Amino acid sequence: MKKALLFVCSLFISLAYAQKSENSLLWKISGNGLSKPSYLFGTIHITCDAALSEKVKKALNNTQQLCLELDMDDASMQGQMLNSMLMKDGVTMKSLATEADFKVVDAFLTNNIGYSAEMLNPVKPFMISTMLYPKMLGCEMQSVETELMKITKSQNEEIIGLETVAEQLAVFDAIPYQEQMNELVITAKDNMQRDKTELSEMMALYKTENVEAMVAFTEKSPNAMTSKYSDILLKNRNQNWISRIDKIAKDKPTFFGVGAAHLGGQQGVIALLRKAGFTVEAVIN
Repeated sequence: MKKALLFVCSLFISLAYAQKSENSLLWKISGNGLSKPSYLFGTIHITCDAALSEKVKKALNNTQQLCLELDMDDASMQGQMLNSMLMKDGVTMKSLATEADFKVVDAFLTNNIGYSAEMLNPVKPFMISTMLYPKMLGCEMQSVETELMKITKSQNEEIIGLETVAEQLAVFDAIPYQEQMNELVITAKDNMQRDKTELSEMMALYKTENVEAMVAFTEKSPNAMTSKYSDILLKNRNQNWISRIDKIAKDKPTFFGVGAAHLGGQQGVIALLRKAGFTVEAVIN
């Protein structure tokens, strides 16, 4: 009996280790009532090299629609985002910073994006931080989502979203505006050096396709927006997505593309889909 128990335990550990050690950004979703497999792919929203691998192109060919975090093909998306850029209740950046810090941010923004903090005063600091991404990259900005959309459009297939613009941007009302402003002040004071380093490390890590390491990387980020509020940014949204992925995948074979940091961990999309009854397997080749 003891030998049998030891064998079962060792087999379980071996299987768990094998599953944990699989490095892939692309995962096949099957079982749980699906007539055909769907695929889950971890994207990186901004990068210097958004080229898609052959396995990703093959998965796109084997599915019938693309589902991203947002329906990025929606012509009204830009207008919706503009309507959600302002802080609520009359809060402004000037009210969240000391006079000295606001002057630093003002000069920094004027120099880097051509708009002063005075002009952008009521805008959520996080939204302003996103305007700085091209400067942080040091190369021509590319998007994995854009490349996925190009292929999907060439196949005359539909592009849909897992959440609405309002749902996604509500995240940045849930994260205190003061925290957002504190991070923007840090970015301004060190002229993006911290952010450039972190973005460079993240792009290098992305190439390893190690989704577990990406989760750990975000949890240890020096940026409080990423590390302190991972529940709001990642885990809560992951939970919300599972029933939607279930419904969409059962309607037709779908290629799901979401930020790679959403995939790994006990509260990641891979684990949650398995918990919901799906078989989720790494696609290595």
